[in-house]
Amino acid sequence: MTDNQSIKEIKQYLFEQFNLTEEQIKSMLPGFISTLVSHMQNLENALVENNPTTMGRAAHTIKGAFLNLGLDECAQTASLIEEKGKAGDMTTDFKKLVNDLWGCLGPVISPSQPE
Repeated sequence: MTDNQSIKEIKQYLFEQFNLTEEQIKSMLPGFISTLVSHMQNLENALVENNPTTMGRAAHTIKGAFLNLGLDECAQTASLIEEKGKAGDMTTDFKKLVNDLWGCLGPVISPSQPE
C-alpha cells in the first residue's frame, strides 16, 4: 500500500463513517495525525521506563485513534499492547509491538510532514 492509498482509504473511511466533507477531512486530519504521533511518543516514553501499566493506558488511547481512522489492523496491535500492559505482562516484546505500530503510522505520517 502506498502512502497516497493509505490516506485515500482513511479519507474514504471518514467520509463513509462520519459523513464528513472533503474540506472537513482536509482540515482535521493533520491535527488528528499530530495528536496520534504525540500519543505514540507517550507510549515510547512508557517503553523506555519499562512501565507496562502506562504502556497499556497509552495503547488504549492509540487504539481508539486508529479505530477512528479505520485502521483496524493497527488497532489490533494497540489492543494487544493495552491488554498485556494492563496485565503487567513483562514477557511481552513491547518494543517489537511499538515498532509495528510505528510501521502502521509510516504511510499516514509521511504525507503530513512539511516538505
